[in-house]
Amino acid sequence: MRAAFYTQQGPAREVIRLGELPDPHPGPGEVRVRIHASGVNPTDTYTRSGIRRRGMPFRTIVPNQDGAGLIDEVGEGVSRERIGERVYVTMAQWQRPWGTASEFVALPAERAIRLPQQASFEQGACLGVPILTAHYALALYGGIVGQTVLVQGGAGGVGFYAVQFAKLQGAATVIATVSSDQKGQIARSAGADHVVNYRTDDLAARVSEITSGGGVRRVLEVDFAANAAAIPQLLGKCGTVVVYGSRGPEGTVAATWGIQNQPTIRFIYMYELPAEAYVAAYADVERWMTQGKLKHLPVKTFSLEQTGAAHDWVEQGAGGVRAVVTL
Repeated sequence: MRAAFYTQQGPAREVIRLGELPDPHPGPGEVRVRIHASGVNPTDTYTRSGIRRRGMPFRTIVPNQDGAGLIDEVGEGVSRERIGERVYVTMAQWQRPWGTASEFVALPAERAIRLPQQASFEQGACLGVPILTAHYALALYGGIVGQTVLVQGGAGGVGFYAVQFAKLQGAATVIATVSSDQKGQIARSAGADHVVNYRTDDLAARVSEITSGGGVRRVLEVDFAANAAAIPQLLGKCGTVVVYGSRGPEGTVAATWGIQNQPTIRFIYMYELPAEAYVAAYADVERWMTQGKLKHLPVKTFSLEQTGAAHDWVEQGAGGVRAVVTL
């Protein structure tokens, strides 16, 4: 099969190359998917670059966790009725060498989820990592019904779905931060009640105004290192911060404020969630898509030969548009 792959970590333009690899076949409990679209997430670039963890866990790695396509082969224990099913896949390369930047991928059957006809393969390829992260971050501790929620990065891959999920799950008010007016329009289209440009506006003052000084009940945090010090100005007493990303290694929150205000700061890693969390996310997302309630970010497409360029583009921080490799 044709695949993009790398044998050492480093800059995408230097290490990702195109070539032929053996066709995979599903083992027990697995399916094989003929990939039509491969989504690129920031997490894929971290693995390839070594920015988060140095060292190659496998001699050859096909990148990209998320994708979409058709099941064309099933392993022992999987119903043959799944052959021909439209699916989106996620965590394809989690603890495995082969991701979705290839013509075929074999993976555990539960990581290939039915893709409703309402979604294209390109849209399906952008679902996995973002929807699992956003859904779990909002579902923790009994959910967010009636609460005010702050979504940092409301035009990003996770943030765009988080804004929608929060509204669909009953949040009273959703505030989204963005870095430009264009991204502000994207966050509003997702349903944000208030949008704050953190580069030009005083975020703490706006949150105080919106919440009448009480602070928000939940924060979804995309960059803990950059934003931790501001948490006391944003979070209400006994509120919750769910951290799913950080560009730097450390963040600091004032201990005296923490003692007096009793916040919960929860770090999540979407690759190791409870099994029931995945099931719940898949079910909700399928229902919302089937009902036509879910919007998707626009995509910028790349050919398989341009997989390295797709990684470069994601690393440049092009929020509001998703990178998808089409096959």
